[in-house]
Amino acid sequence: GYDSLFYNIMAINAFYIFLLATVVGEFLVPFILKFFYKNYDWRKMAMSVLGSPESPVRHIYRLWLLWLGVVLTYTAFVYYEAAKPISPTLASIEFIEILAFAIGAGVLSGLFSVNEQKDSLTLSAKIHGVGAAIGFMLLLFFPLTNSILELKCGNTTVGFVKIGAFLLALTSFIFFVMSDKERFRNTFINNEGLWEQLALFFMYVPFVVDTTMKLW
Repeated sequence: GYDSLFYNIMAINAFYIFLLATVVGEFLVPFILKFFYKNYDWRKMAMSVLGSPESPVRHIYRLWLLWLGVVLTYTAFVYYEAAKPISPTLASIEFIEILAFAIGAGVLSGLFSVNEQKDSLTLSAKIHGVGAAIGFMLLLFFPLTNSILELKCGNTTVGFVKIGAFLLALTSFIFFVMSDKERFRNTFINNEGLWEQLALFFMYVPFVVDTTMKLW
Protein backbone atom coordinates (compact mmCIF):
# COMPACT_ATOMS: atom_id res chain seq x y z
CA GLY A 1 0.00 0.00 0.00
CA TYR A 2 0.87 3.69 0.10
CA ASP A 3 2.50 3.48 3.55
CA SER A 4 4.79 0.66 2.45
CA LEU A 5 5.77 2.54 -0.70
CA PHE A 6 6.38 5.73 1.29
CA TYR A 7 8.70 4.00 3.77
CA ASN A 8 10.55 2.24 0.96
CA ILE A 9 11.14 5.58 -0.77
CA MET A 10 12.28 7.14 2.49
CA ALA A 11 14.68 4.23 3.11
CA ILE A 12 16.15 4.60 -0.39
CA ASN A 13 16.53 8.37 0.02
CA ALA A 14 18.15 7.92 3.43
CA PHE A 15 20.73 5.54 1.94
CA TYR A 16 21.64 7.94 -0.87
CA ILE A 17 21.89 10.84 1.57
CA PHE A 18 24.28 8.81 3.74
CA LEU A 19 26.27 7.80 0.67
CA LEU A 20 26.55 11.36 -0.63
CA ALA A 21 27.49 12.65 2.83
CA THR A 22 30.17 9.95 3.08
CA VAL A 23 31.62 10.85 -0.32
CA VAL A 24 31.75 14.52 0.67
CA GLY A 25 33.25 13.54 4.01
CA GLU A 26 36.04 11.63 2.29
CA PHE A 27 37.48 14.99 1.29
CA LEU A 28 36.03 17.28 3.96
CA VAL A 29 37.33 15.26 6.94
CA PRO A 30 41.01 15.36 5.81
CA PHE A 31 40.62 19.03 4.88
CA ILE A 32 39.53 19.85 8.44
CA LEU A 33 41.94 17.51 10.22
CA LYS A 34 45.01 18.88 8.43
CA PHE A 35 44.68 22.11 10.44
CA PHE A 36 45.34 20.11 13.64
CA TYR A 37 48.40 18.24 12.32
CA LYS A 38 51.15 20.75 11.61
CA ASN A 39 53.52 18.19 10.04
CA TYR A 40 50.92 17.10 7.50
CA ASP A 41 51.22 18.40 3.93
CA TRP A 42 48.07 17.36 2.04
CA ARG A 43 49.77 17.85 -1.34
CA LYS A 44 52.79 15.67 -0.57
CA MET A 45 51.43 13.11 1.91
CA ALA A 46 48.88 10.36 1.50
CA MET A 47 45.63 10.78 3.39
CA SER A 48 46.42 7.66 5.47
CA VAL A 49 49.20 9.58 7.27
CA LEU A 50 46.40 11.35 9.18
CA GLY A 51 45.84 8.03 10.96
CA SER A 52 49.53 7.41 11.76
CA PRO A 53 50.72 6.99 15.37
CA GLU A 54 52.41 10.42 15.09
CA SER A 55 49.16 12.14 14.15
CA PRO A 56 47.27 14.07 16.87
CA VAL A 57 44.04 13.38 14.96
CA ARG A 58 44.68 9.67 14.40
CA HIS A 59 41.69 8.41 16.40
CA ILE A 60 39.24 10.63 14.53
CA TYR A 61 40.62 9.66 11.13
CA ARG A 62 40.67 5.94 11.92
CA LEU A 63 37.05 6.10 13.06
CA TRP A 64 36.26 7.90 9.82
CA LEU A 65 37.87 5.08 7.79
CA LEU A 66 35.79 2.51 9.67
CA TRP A 67 32.64 4.52 8.91
CA LEU A 68 33.68 4.70 5.25
CA GLY A 69 34.15 0.94 5.20
CA VAL A 70 30.75 0.23 6.71
CA VAL A 71 28.86 2.59 4.37
CA LEU A 72 30.62 1.31 1.24
CA THR A 73 30.12 -2.31 2.27
CA TYR A 74 26.37 -1.70 2.34
CA THR A 75 26.70 0.27 -0.91
CA ALA A 76 28.30 -2.75 -2.59
CA PHE A 77 25.19 -4.82 -1.86
CA VAL A 78 22.85 -2.04 -3.05
CA TYR A 79 24.71 -1.67 -6.35
CA TYR A 80 24.79 -5.44 -6.81
CA GLU A 81 21.03 -5.76 -6.40
CA ALA A 82 20.41 -2.82 -8.75
CA ALA A 83 22.71 -4.17 -11.48
CA LYS A 84 21.85 -7.89 -11.22
CA PRO A 85 18.73 -7.72 -13.49
CA ILE A 86 20.80 -5.92 -16.16
CA SER A 87 23.91 -8.12 -16.05
CA PRO A 88 24.69 -10.60 -13.24
CA THR A 89 28.34 -10.69 -14.37
CA LEU A 90 28.83 -6.91 -14.28
CA ALA A 91 26.86 -6.76 -11.02
CA SER A 92 29.30 -9.24 -9.45
CA ILE A 93 32.34 -7.34 -10.75
CA GLU A 94 30.95 -4.05 -9.44
CA PHE A 95 30.22 -5.69 -6.08
CA ILE A 96 33.82 -6.92 -5.75
CA GLU A 97 35.24 -3.53 -6.77
CA ILE A 98 33.28 -1.60 -4.14
CA LEU A 99 33.58 -4.23 -1.40
CA ALA A 100 37.35 -4.60 -1.84
CA PHE A 101 37.77 -0.87 -1.37
CA ALA A 102 35.38 -0.81 1.59
CA ILE A 103 37.33 -3.53 3.39
CA GLY A 104 40.88 -2.72 2.26
CA ALA A 105 40.90 1.09 2.18
CA GLY A 106 38.19 1.44 4.82
CA VAL A 107 38.02 -1.19 7.57
CA LEU A 108 41.58 -2.57 7.41
CA SER A 109 43.09 0.90 6.97
CA GLY A 110 41.12 2.07 9.99
CA LEU A 111 42.30 -0.83 12.15
CA PHE A 112 45.92 -0.87 10.96
CA SER A 113 47.80 2.39 10.55
CA VAL A 114 50.84 3.46 8.56
CA ASN A 115 53.69 5.51 9.98
CA GLU A 116 54.41 9.10 9.05
CA GLN A 117 57.73 8.00 7.55
CA LYS A 118 57.36 5.46 4.74
CA ASP A 119 60.60 3.64 5.58
CA SER A 120 59.10 2.51 8.92
CA LEU A 121 57.44 -0.72 7.78
CA THR A 122 55.69 -2.27 10.76
CA LEU A 123 53.29 -5.22 10.46
CA SER A 124 50.41 -2.77 10.83
CA ALA A 125 51.78 -0.62 7.98
CA LYS A 126 52.17 -3.67 5.73
CA ILE A 127 48.58 -4.82 6.33
CA HIS A 128 47.35 -1.27 5.73
CA GLY A 129 49.43 -0.95 2.57
CA VAL A 130 48.29 -4.23 1.01
CA GLY A 131 44.62 -3.69 1.90
CA ALA A 132 44.54 -0.10 0.66
CA ALA A 133 46.46 -0.91 -2.53
CA ILE A 134 44.14 -3.77 -3.52
CA GLY A 135 41.04 -1.76 -2.69
CA PHE A 136 42.31 1.32 -4.52
CA MET A 137 43.23 -0.59 -7.68
CA LEU A 138 39.89 -2.40 -7.85
CA LEU A 139 37.76 0.69 -7.23
CA LEU A 140 39.74 2.37 -10.00
CA PHE A 141 37.75 0.29 -12.51
CA PHE A 142 34.37 0.88 -10.85
CA PRO A 143 33.51 3.94 -13.03
CA LEU A 144 34.25 1.85 -16.15
CA THR A 145 32.09 -1.09 -15.01
CA ASN A 146 29.33 1.27 -14.00
CA SER A 147 29.51 3.13 -17.32
CA ILE A 148 29.03 -0.14 -19.24
CA LEU A 149 25.87 -0.80 -17.22
CA GLU A 150 24.62 2.69 -18.04
CA LEU A 151 25.24 2.16 -21.76
CA LYS A 152 23.46 -1.21 -21.64
CA CYS A 153 20.45 0.65 -20.20
CA GLY A 154 20.59 3.24 -22.97
CA ASN A 155 21.82 6.04 -20.68
CA THR A 156 24.39 7.26 -23.18
CA THR A 157 25.19 10.67 -21.67
CA VAL A 158 25.62 9.35 -18.14
CA GLY A 159 27.60 6.41 -19.49
CA PHE A 160 30.09 8.65 -21.26
CA VAL A 161 30.40 10.91 -18.20
CA LYS A 162 31.41 7.86 -16.17
CA ILE A 163 33.85 6.70 -18.86
CA GLY A 164 35.41 10.16 -18.69
CA ALA A 165 35.63 9.80 -14.90
CA PHE A 166 37.41 6.46 -15.34
CA LEU A 167 39.99 7.94 -17.72
CA LEU A 168 40.67 10.86 -15.37
CA ALA A 169 40.88 8.50 -12.37
CA LEU A 170 43.35 6.31 -14.28
CA THR A 171 45.48 9.32 -15.23
CA SER A 172 45.49 10.60 -11.63
CA PHE A 173 46.33 7.11 -10.34
CA ILE A 174 49.30 6.84 -12.71
CA PHE A 175 50.62 10.19 -11.44
CA PHE A 176 49.98 8.97 -7.86
CA VAL A 177 52.18 5.90 -8.46
CA MET A 178 54.84 7.96 -10.25
CA SER A 179 54.96 10.56 -7.44
CA ASP A 180 56.83 8.10 -5.23
CA LYS A 181 59.70 7.72 -7.69
CA GLU A 182 63.00 9.51 -7.10
CA ARG A 183 63.26 10.75 -10.71
CA PHE A 184 60.13 12.89 -10.25
CA ARG A 185 61.23 14.37 -6.93
CA ASN A 186 61.57 17.94 -8.23
CA THR A 187 58.64 17.95 -10.64
CA PHE A 188 54.92 18.70 -10.37
CA ILE A 189 54.36 14.94 -10.26
CA ASN A 190 55.80 14.88 -6.73
CA ASN A 191 52.41 15.57 -5.15
CA GLU A 192 51.29 12.19 -3.85
CA GLY A 193 48.46 13.51 -1.70
CA LEU A 194 47.04 15.66 -4.48
CA TRP A 195 47.00 12.81 -7.03
CA GLU A 196 45.48 10.43 -4.49
CA GLN A 197 42.60 12.80 -3.78
CA LEU A 198 42.03 13.51 -7.47
CA ALA A 199 41.98 9.79 -8.26
CA LEU A 200 39.48 9.17 -5.46
CA PHE A 201 37.31 12.06 -6.59
CA PHE A 202 36.98 10.61 -10.09
CA MET A 203 36.44 7.08 -8.74
CA TYR A 204 33.55 8.44 -6.69
CA VAL A 205 31.91 10.24 -9.64
CA PRO A 206 29.40 7.39 -10.23
CA PHE A 207 28.28 7.65 -6.61
CA VAL A 208 27.84 11.41 -6.94
CA VAL A 209 25.97 11.13 -10.24
CA ASP A 210 23.70 8.36 -8.97
CA THR A 211 22.89 10.02 -5.64
CA THR A 212 22.16 13.31 -7.38
CA MET A 213 19.82 11.62 -9.84
CA LYS A 214 18.02 9.68 -7.08
CA LEU A 215 17.60 12.62 -4.73
CA TRP A 216 16.79 15.28 -7.30
